[in-house]
Amino acid sequence: MSLALVGELAPSDGRANLIGKYNAFRMAAGIAGTIGARILFALTGFDILFGLLAILLIIAAGSVWLFVDGDENTVTGFAFTDLAVNRRIVTLTSFRAQYAVAVSLVRNWVPIFVGVSAAQGGLASGTVVVGAVLAAEKLTNMLCQPIAGRFSDRQGRALFVFLGGGAYGLIALAFPFAPSFDGLLTLSVPMAGEITSAVVVALVLNALLGIADAFREPASMALFADEGKGEGITSSFGVRSLVWKPGSVLAPLVGGWVMGQFGIEWVFFAGGLAALSGVATFLGILSWNHGSRALHRW
Repeated sequence: MSLALVGELAPSDGRANLIGKYNAFRMAAGIAGTIGARILFALTGFDILFGLLAILLIIAAGSVWLFVDGDENTVTGFAFTDLAVNRRIVTLTSFRAQYAVAVSLVRNWVPIFVGVSAAQGGLASGTVVVGAVLAAEKLTNMLCQPIAGRFSDRQGRALFVFLGGGAYGLIALAFPFAPSFDGLLTLSVPMAGEITSAVVVALVLNALLGIADAFREPASMALFADEGKGEGITSSFGVRSLVWKPGSVLAPLVGGWVMGQFGIEWVFFAGGLAALSGVATFLGILSWNHGSRALHRW
């Protein structure tokens, strides 16, 4: 709902930029909240922590009431029905349904890959290192979304969906080769222990995944908002969310089977290929229905 309101209030020529800023603040709050909650719990226990949560929610609700402009649009009928067969949205969902598989596989298996033993194909790193690798993706995603959103408003949002999805697939395919860099460098880091060059490569790759997804996410959200404007942006985002769900639910089950049958590296190969298949399908449908310049026109 909040994302739909941001999309509704944002100007059409700056929608991806503002959505990127919204996502960046949300991610920053998630990082600060996770770290802050652990510190507060250690110092004060649950009572103060939950009391602070209640105060923050009251302040947030009051701020929305006082400072956010109301949405005066009224939509009659059931907008979801029309938007579900909208040609542009169908084109976007042809990519998104496959991309959901890619992201679900890669995000779920990066911590497994970094933490599992070398005998199982992983890097056998501790929890501190695993947390650092995961934080790298969130940090780069947070920092790059507003910038990528601004450029996608100018250059074409479909282009940034294509570039971000394609880059995500290629980086995912590179992940299984991180262990081949082991032995080039070893660092001793307080609390984290020995950090090998393979771990550094995994951290850099995950940071690059955050950048790739930052290219895609605000552009994709802005495109769905564009189609829902005047008809029901919340319904448009409802279609967007619905298309994501099957892949996000089934991909971990498939990933577990693939890891058991063929090895952990094949999970990343499957995720990378799903992303590349999604961008290929997206480009094919886009070009067929809207011409060769559609990547820049959307």
